Amino acid sequence: MTRKEFRELLLSGPIILDGATGSNLRAAGMPVGISTEAWVLEHEEILMNLQRAYVEAGSQVVYAPTFGANAVTMAMYGREDVEELNRALVALSRRAVEGRAFVAGDMTTTGKRVDGDEISYDALMEVYRRQAQSQLDAGVDLFVVETMLGVTECSAAIEAVRSICDLPVMCTMTLDAIGGAYFDGDAEQLALALPELGADAIGVNCGQGPELYENVVARMASLTDTPIIAKPNAGMPVIQEDGSAVYSMTPGKFGREMRKLQKAGAKILGGCCGTTPEHIQMLREFCK
Repeated sequence: MTRKEFRELLLSGPIILDGATGSNLRAAGMPVGISTEAWVLEHEEILMNLQRAYVEAGSQVVYAPTFGANAVTMAMYGREDVEELNRALVALSRRAVEGRAFVAGDMTTTGKRVDGDEISYDALMEVYRRQAQSQLDAGVDLFVVETMLGVTECSAAIEAVRSICDLPVMCTMTLDAIGGAYFDGDAEQLALALPELGADAIGVNCGQGPELYENVVARMASLTDTPIIAKPNAGMPVIQEDGSAVYSMTPGKFGREMRKLQKAGAKILGGCCGTTPEHIQMLREFCK
């Protein structure tokens, strides 16, 4: 997909993304505290069936399960085969969607602040460049940088992608209900700075339910012509005694709340933690 084709896709109405991956894999039996990426490759059909269900529900873009497949995160699990992991995971998603949806190479925070002590900007860029190159080699249609905790790490990821290709890049941060980031920056800086670096769409994911992101989306939309993404959770979770999170927002309510985010200015819509193919189907019915 070219950047021009990405812009043209928006002309037909909102782009519908997929929903949650991690919370659905946990429901399917994935243990806590392991590498999601490694588990997926041992349970391919579970991931493929989930992504096929998203396509059937109306997802036009499906995120490859490469979320944490970067050198920093995988080192925590004793894995150094970053290139092989990313290529295999992208191939899995391409097999699942069978050309019926675009596959986005997915990258996320390393959890390290760019401050010279935890990781330098140049080192972080190299981490993302290595991951992005592997995904590019595997044939992704576009990139998504998601669940990011600061504007600086977003910048490093976008610059890394732009150093190797000209495919579309979407970038979303996890913000609090008033638009603040956990590391550095806020909704305003996200909206103003990242398009200048080459982001084709920017916005929010995870962190909050859709009912708490309406004002944040509206503020970003007022500051930029760059398309705004909204990919919130299915409401706020209730943590059970065993540590698991339960998201209680029904698909119907999620669809209605997402319509409000669309009216606030979001042009690319999907779901994060707690959302299922049924949530995406209702989102599509309310917003497409």
